[in-house]
Amino acid sequence: MPRAISWRRLIQNFRKLGFEGPHSGGRHLFMEKGVLKVHIPSKHTGDISAGLVSEILRQAGIDKKEWDNI
Repeated sequence: MPRAISWRRLIQNFRKLGFEGPHSGGRHLFMEKGVLKVHIPSKHTGDISAGLVSEILRQAGIDKKEWDNI
């Protein structure tokens, strides 16, 4: 299971995986890769919980092993 990470690190990792953004879109920001659009939490203080990171990865179709190797 992924561990809790900072918002900045989440964005950096998604960019390394080829995503663009973050872009504003309503209540939440999103990042995109081709036609895939993944909503991410708004920037805030504190880390993003491991559970939320797992849910974002599931929606993006990113394998947890791939995420850990970044």
